[in-house]
Amino acid sequence: MCFGFNGEAALAQSLGATRLSRRSALRTVGALGAGVLATGVAAPAAQATTGSAGAPLVPPGQISIQLWTMRAALEGDPGFDETLRGIAGIGYPKVEQALGYFGRTAAELRTFYDSIGISATSSHDGISDSESALRTKIDNAATLGQSFLVVPYLDSPNRDDWKRWAEAMNHEAEVARAAGLRYGYHNHAHEFTTDLGGVTPWQVLTSELDPALVHLELDLYWAVRGGIESGQGANDPEGFAIDVIRSAPQAVLQYHVKDRHPEDGDMADLGTGHIDFARIFRAHAVLEYVVENDTPDVTPQQTADVGYRYLRALSI
Repeated sequence: MCFGFNGEAALAQSLGATRLSRRSALRTVGALGAGVLATGVAAPAAQATTGSAGAPLVPPGQISIQLWTMRAALEGDPGFDETLRGIAGIGYPKVEQALGYFGRTAAELRTFYDSIGISATSSHDGISDSESALRTKIDNAATLGQSFLVVPYLDSPNRDDWKRWAEAMNHEAEVARAAGLRYGYHNHAHEFTTDLGGVTPWQVLTSELDPALVHLELDLYWAVRGGIESGQGANDPEGFAIDVIRSAPQAVLQYHVKDRHPEDGDMADLGTGHIDFARIFRAHAVLEYVVENDTPDVTPQQTADVGYRYLRALSI
């Protein structure tokens, strides 16, 4: 699953995070906001993509890749530095952080990324369990030059947990906004399929998260799978995903883009499955299109190459 790091650790971190009170969060806003001009983070209105026939549907500068996809190469052969150089060589201008900094500080990692022409514009981070941890997370994101912080994974059969998490994320998003960062939530399928007593986690989150502060990073594989498994999108998975986008009070500013094998429902490299991404992209454009496949079909490097070429080939 695309946790960006160990999902159970992320969940455990977030379970403890509700100790961060509104008062302490507001103190952090003051500490981080001093001397910092917050950028406008109000989400742009959702709209269909328009343009000349044959024009790129996905602007090349908005293509990214989740480094969780590359974990076998990052942690093994050829290693972190050569893997990132390879990503830059394919043409990716951006990456979404995962798995830590591989022995570097945030400042050292920023220097390396700058040297190869890559920007770390987003990261997956669990809800912080203390004010100091929140400050560190935001300081590191600012040092790397990120635009986004995204919570990657939450799961509970308890409705109150989801409400508490939404409250904690609203607090963190307020702090992030003061530092000029957008703050989002990344879904899996269970947000659409879990019954919390007549409502789903997705309904709870989208009713509780402040749309002025929190955006959505919609994982299209998981949204499609959630629609199929819930039955609501079984006949039109892409239509279900588009309805999810249009009905949420929060703006969808980022996509995770990975395909789905129709035979077994497993993840697939882009263009090798059944999801009609062009239909979704034409219905709603975002700021980042993040290539991902948790289980690369051949090698992580091929997944990265196939994904970039697929998105570049899509036209309006």
